[in-house]
Amino acid sequence: MSKSREYVIARYEARGHKFEILVDPDKALEYREGRKVDLDEVLKGDYIYKDARKGDKASPEELTRIFGTEDVRTIADIVIKKGELQLTTEQRRKMLENKRKQIINYIARSAVDPKTKTPIPPQRIEKAMEEARVSIDLYRGIEEQATAIVKAISRILPIKIARARFTIKVSPEIAAKVAQDLKRIGEIKSEDWGKDGSFKVEFEVPAGLQYEVIDKINKVTRGQAEVKIEVF
Repeated sequence: MSKSREYVIARYEARGHKFEILVDPDKALEYREGRKVDLDEVLKGDYIYKDARKGDKASPEELTRIFGTEDVRTIADIVIKKGELQLTTEQRRKMLENKRKQIINYIARSAVDPKTKTPIPPQRIEKAMEEARVSIDLYRGIEEQATAIVKAISRILPIKIARARFTIKVSPEIAAKVAQDLKRIGEIKSEDWGKDGSFKVEFEVPAGLQYEVIDKINKVTRGQAEVKIEVF
């Protein structure tokens, strides 16, 4: 196992007991995220602690009672994946920036200008977030935060979360060729084959994707489709 001094604590609590291990911050984060990392590269010691800072080790009996084993690697796997992992300042900064980008992209996909019912560029959303001094929570879900952020920036930027419903009809000549591709574009609400062999499908997508969806429809049908859009 690696013995360098750079480490953070991974902590796990169960049945009122606390267990800690010393881990490499970057390797532990990669391991937690499911990347292929040797556990020996992650661990910074051979012990399971009750309090790592005090050097207070957990007893074999305690480990067996809680984990069903006293094997360090088996327990470490549980602690890293299910417990609380301390983050370095740089890790936290990178993760917050990544989450910020994910939230901006989610809002751009899901929201529109309520007056024009058209998508809003990510850059405008980001600028409004800066003006509203929106803060990102590393541990709250993207959708949950996006809803709160849209409300916060609506004072600066006309915006609302919306859906776009597409109704598409294609002629008998191309219906059989394009039906399956059309049904993959969005969340299907209804579909119908006409007696003449024409095909009609209704689906929904996040409203911010409507231009992207129109491009897909045109590619699939080569522009040979009747398209109606309702944003709500």
